[in-house]
Amino acid sequence: MNNEEEYYKRIIYASLRVGFIFLLLIWSFLIIKPFVMLLLWGIIISVALYPLFKNLSKKLGGREKLSSVIITAGLLTGLLVPSFFLVDSTVSSISELAGKMETGTIQVPPPDKEVAQWPVIGKTVYETWKLFSVSLEDAVEKFMPQIKEAAPEVFSLAADLGTTVLLFIFSVLIAGVLFLHAKSAEKAAKSIFNTLIGNQSENFVLLSAKIIRSVVQGIIGIAVIQSLLAAIGMWAIGIPAAGLWALIVLLLAIMQLPPVLILGPVAVYAFTITGTTPAIIFSIYALLVSMSDAFLKPLLLGRGVDVPMLAVLLGAIGGMILSGIIGLFVGAVVLSVTYKIFNALLVEDVLEQEPSDN
Repeated sequence: MNNEEEYYKRIIYASLRVGFIFLLLIWSFLIIKPFVMLLLWGIIISVALYPLFKNLSKKLGGREKLSSVIITAGLLTGLLVPSFFLVDSTVSSISELAGKMETGTIQVPPPDKEVAQWPVIGKTVYETWKLFSVSLEDAVEKFMPQIKEAAPEVFSLAADLGTTVLLFIFSVLIAGVLFLHAKSAEKAAKSIFNTLIGNQSENFVLLSAKIIRSVVQGIIGIAVIQSLLAAIGMWAIGIPAAGLWALIVLLLAIMQLPPVLILGPVAVYAFTITGTTPAIIFSIYALLVSMSDAFLKPLLLGRGVDVPMLAVLLGAIGGMILSGIIGLFVGAVVLSVTYKIFNALLVEDVLEQEPSDN
């Protein structure tokens, strides 16, 4: 009886200890939960750009702090300049549109009859476009319920964009700090993998780094290039809110959807606001931008790890649903890393279970 009571006491004691530790972990997670995406994106940036950091440090004579400052400043510049362009072009277009609506000088050109021949959506697009070209006031009045319903979401999206830019800035600063603590971070990563996986921790750390660089360079990098090229083309031809359309191109490209979904209709609209020759040139340019991933992917992914596009797509969409725009970037990377590590674990497990030929 005494042994049984002692046994139960040990169970209760162990349960209390486990429960207390579990409570601390849950509590700690709730505290850092608002910063999880921020930290993850900072880690992803630092891992992806670490080879650049090391090469620059060598060229600067081993001055790692200076190298970190240069890369961080470059990233912030590359982030803030397009953000300013996005906000400026969007605000200017909205102000111009509001001014024309107040003075009654706004005119929507009539649609081409070929628009009605578009598959699935052609007839609806043609009739709606024609209504706006004939009487803008009647069109606005007809679609006023939809406009009122969509307005709060549009303002919410604008607020999210501002928040996202701030999150990106903080993530870049975190990445700059992590550059200087790469060795201790690598040691911590190996320790975590060693605890969770076993003696293959070093291999899995290297695999994770390769996957992160592959996704950032081959997926996100290509998406950024395509969006910048799209923005330049739309700005050059005078497309209203070019920065906003370029942002949508960026989101589509990360989700592995062709930019032509946006650039196609924009090219059609270009024929209504400019001459035939510039519009044709822009249409060809838009097609080249949409097809650019065909030669950019082999260039940027040539030395990386092959990542299934489905994992990237699901990660991007799920991440955006979970955490907004920044989740689009983080989700694509995290799900890709998870898939490849899980696949590597399965392969390793199968290999261990296969009987030897000897």
